Amino acid sequence: MGPALSVRSKEIVAGYASVAANSDVEKIHKDKGVFPPAGATIEMCPHASAARAAARMAEDLSAAAAKQKVRNDTKHAKEEEAAAAAAAGCPFHQKAVAEAAAAQKAATAAAPKSKDHTGFDYEHFYISELDKKHQDKSYRYFNNINRLAAKFPIAHTGSVKDEVEVWCANDYLGMGNNPVVLETMHRTLDKYGHGAGGTRNIAGNGAMHLSLEQELANLHRKPAALVFSSCYVANDATLSTLGSKLPGCVYFSDTMNHASMIQGMRHSGAKRVIFKHNDLEDLEAKLQQYPKETPKVIAFESVYSMCGSIGPIKEICDLAEQYGALTFLDEVHAVGLYGPRGAGVAEHLDYDAQLAAGQSSEPIEGSVMDRVDIITGTLGKAYGAVGGYIAGSDDFVDMIRSYAPGFIFTTSLPPATVAGARASVVYQKEYVGDRQLKQVNVREVKRRFAELDVPVVPGPSHIVPVLVGDAALAKAASDKLLAEHNIYVQSINYPTVARGEERLRITVTPRHTLEQMDKLVRAVDKIFTELQINRLADWKRLGGRAGVGMADADEVIQPMWTDEQLVNHPPTLHNGGKAVVNKKAVTVARGAFNNLLGPIYGQLRANRHIDGSISSPTAPGAIPKMKTGGVPLTKDIPVAPFSIAVSA
Repeated sequence: MGPALSVRSKEIVAGYASVAANSDVEKIHKDKGVFPPAGATIEMCPHASAARAAARMAEDLSAAAAKQKVRNDTKHAKEEEAAAAAAAGCPFHQKAVAEAAAAQKAATAAAPKSKDHTGFDYEHFYISELDKKHQDKSYRYFNNINRLAAKFPIAHTGSVKDEVEVWCANDYLGMGNNPVVLETMHRTLDKYGHGAGGTRNIAGNGAMHLSLEQELANLHRKPAALVFSSCYVANDATLSTLGSKLPGCVYFSDTMNHASMIQGMRHSGAKRVIFKHNDLEDLEAKLQQYPKETPKVIAFESVYSMCGSIGPIKEICDLAEQYGALTFLDEVHAVGLYGPRGAGVAEHLDYDAQLAAGQSSEPIEGSVMDRVDIITGTLGKAYGAVGGYIAGSDDFVDMIRSYAPGFIFTTSLPPATVAGARASVVYQKEYVGDRQLKQVNVREVKRRFAELDVPVVPGPSHIVPVLVGDAALAKAASDKLLAEHNIYVQSINYPTVARGEERLRITVTPRHTLEQMDKLVRAVDKIFTELQINRLADWKRLGGRAGVGMADADEVIQPMWTDEQLVNHPPTLHNGGKAVVNKKAVTVARGAFNNLLGPIYGQLRANRHIDGSISSPTAPGAIPKMKTGGVPLTKDIPVAPFSIAVSA
């Protein structure tokens, strides 16, 4: 913690250092995007606040004795000089620098000495690599954000009293705190405990895991599915295994594919051919260079999460069939969000036919989803859980299960997590209202931004990427939103996006209220003005960037969800309003676990806690009862006696 704090606190002050008189401070702040109101004090300065927060964090963690980085004397002198200059030039920083320095001294005193290596200077190497990240403004800061189940989309920061609105989480539908999901997880935890006990091959292959895989296979109308610890692992393990096994395999990869797919293809050792983003002509030209008999895999995504574009799935399937290639479709940012049952964009493209087929596991012959060979998805975004999966033919899935190290040699997901994921999938298969309302709210936020000339990268999906175009400005905008408006939107910088295309990636959920949307739009508009960030008109004048303000961008991009598909959507919430919990979907989700957990009826029991009697039963051998947090029970649920609970 000590070295990290030193770097961060000195960046906070040295980035605004000045040896000028106080009369120059106003100009310095303006140049750096700092606009103190009249009568401002140090408590109101976001940079001083950040330094004080860092100081408090160092004080809390100094006892942990985080490792002290090795710095040479010259570097120390320069940093101290910069900090002193900052304190002299900006009255807001004087107190903050002193607090940060005191905390750093305490952390340094508690930290153990670094190991002395007689050969390569490893610590110096680490420092040099980190310095590169700081120099190009791509160093990543991790905010302490703790989402509150009872207040979604509200979270508290490092202080439980400081609450903020979260506008960048991937829990797209709020399923992480859906009551039937929580209830199912509580019940599973009571019966099966916490951990899975081992890998899938050694004690970790339970009925919950197998049931989830059957549910996912049904979702995509594929013969089989396989669950991994994350979709990063699913993509990496599957592509590396497939490419290493197929003789002479050639991968054709969209230039904007996710890092997990890129790593999987690299790890396979197979040849990789890159085609321009969503460019069918470029893809075909490259496919034509290889004989039809050569094993080929076209790897692409449905929704590209940083720009919001959607892949031409049907057309890529056409090319795959023409040139003898497999299709590998990543639906990570689409499952749960598109299609009548939430199976993703491939399902959505045949919306009416898929809706008519209901919950049948049989494929719809000739449909886009049926034509895709391999589908990957996540349980950690729209389904609000954790984990990833693949779906495809029986033999394909069995081959990956049998050969992929990323599946074989990792501990299985906990039963309660798997059960919660399955409950979420079942619920969303039955209820389309969350998907509809999300799209309605996304349309509203995009419309409001357009009215204010706030530049949103155009796209037909639910992603709202607000272009900033500069790493430092993107970070400053994110910091000001958090410090001044209690709005958390993480800035997205290189290498996630290209340099010069930095942005704020905003995710709108069905649980955001109209008042919260109003506040977000006003805050973003205000900060764009204060930091003098380019608006849409500015990008047009500059020739455009990242699809914003381009000369050929006059065509209006239609959203994936049509007006007809949004008929009868739930209303947008207002502050204090209750989110819809669909009774039919709850009943079906509960029923899916009857064979393992037993039937359950009556009110949802999402907020359970152990009654005080658990620690002091009234009689030897008495069975305490599980209680709910303010939710009446139709029947008490037995839990383990106290003596058993202690011994366990």
